[in-house]
Amino acid sequence: MHIFKRTTAFIFALVSMSSMSGMCSKADGDSGIFTDETVEFYNYWKEKYVVQDKYAEDEQYYVWYSDTPYSDDNTGVEVTVSEAHGYGMLITANMGSSEKDIFDGMYRYYRSHLSEIGPNLMAWQQEDNGTAIVNVSGADSATDGDMDIAYALLIADKVWGSDGEIDYKQSAIDIINDIMEYEVNKTDWILQLGDWAYYTKEGDVNYSATRASDFIMQYMPAFAEATGDDRWLNVYDSTYSIINSIVDEYNTGILPDFIVKDSETGKFIPSPPNFLESDYDGYYYYNSCRTPWRIGMDYLINGNTDAKKFADTITAFISKATNGDPSEIKAGYKLNGTPIEDYDDLCFIAPFMISAACGDNTEWHDAVRDTVLNYGDDVYFGDTIKMLCLMVDDGGWIVPQYQFESVKGDVNLDGEYSIADVVSMQKYILGMESLEDIKAGDVNGDGSTDVFDLCLMKNMIISKL
Repeated sequence: MHIFKRTTAFIFALVSMSSMSGMCSKADGDSGIFTDETVEFYNYWKEKYVVQDKYAEDEQYYVWYSDTPYSDDNTGVEVTVSEAHGYGMLITANMGSSEKDIFDGMYRYYRSHLSEIGPNLMAWQQEDNGTAIVNVSGADSATDGDMDIAYALLIADKVWGSDGEIDYKQSAIDIINDIMEYEVNKTDWILQLGDWAYYTKEGDVNYSATRASDFIMQYMPAFAEATGDDRWLNVYDSTYSIINSIVDEYNTGILPDFIVKDSETGKFIPSPPNFLESDYDGYYYYNSCRTPWRIGMDYLINGNTDAKKFADTITAFISKATNGDPSEIKAGYKLNGTPIEDYDDLCFIAPFMISAACGDNTEWHDAVRDTVLNYGDDVYFGDTIKMLCLMVDDGGWIVPQYQFESVKGDVNLDGEYSIADVVSMQKYILGMESLEDIKAGDVNGDGSTDVFDLCLMKNMIISKL
């Protein structure tokens, strides 16, 4: 069940986290409140990772995730991925007015590197070939990058409005609708791995496969609000069913990188080894290490009780497993809590700061934050996750809110009322199909969608002729 209390939860998070994180500075414009430590780290992060596309005729920026620049000896060097680009757009949007030029440049880069499948989704990887930055072969999308780009555009609409050169809100809605069309399995109502899965069919293992790092739960109610598409709440509920089943079974809160549907039982289970990336695909590894942050945010912002259950469970596990020392967090675990590596990594440590903020163990939270702040030099992945987690932990994460108004009679949710809606309504009355927006079918406003509304809808069509 989708239980969330957005405004009060966010205000609580803003007050409590800011108070426990130290002195705060307000970044320029309508951004959130961030600590001096976070602003300082942002300046370092921007200088190190934000790069202008030197080949583009207009001003474009991307997040450089590779340590290798192009040289004449290379045929092509991978420079960024949609995941990194989504992170960059989130970070710059949250920083506010001073970063608008960079954000807009990132938007233009995104629009220059679209998937060959979903028309508003981003191709998952680009490379520098010495004359241009181009999509790698295939040019399909990755779900988390698309979700982050869409949410960043909703933030941009809240911060800067959509009356200028870029209609941030409409662009966000276009992406959200494409995610629903091309990256959601509408049998199980789960997020698929990318728009390439659009061509799979029920029974194919990739049709029902999902990635725990795509469980960005806080976004789903926001997507429903922005578009008026309540199917996002189906995805929200179904995803929490998967999260809860794994939390209940293993009692650690540890989620695997990849999750598949068992063909015999219909249960969602950890994937086998080498399902998509490595021997550790069924373990908590470099994808799912982000879940304490991604899922924990949904409690801090929306007050979701399932998110709190997850956060409390994984916090209890990791604080005990490390004897209260965050530097002992290892870079990977089996679902029963057994470490699979003997070293630490910043990208595994930083997300536990957010799950800790969901509970009352402030000693553990402060120890994690201190470890993150003093970790030292790292690479793109760790530094960028650190940047995002600090923003959330400071209580400065921006939450766009929309009140969607249905178009009366627009039961197929295409943005207008037409004869197609009458046909859909008639099939609904006969029990032949469901409606995309049942509320829009209540044209007489009596609280029910029934044959009386159908009669009015027919009259409405006649009056338009």
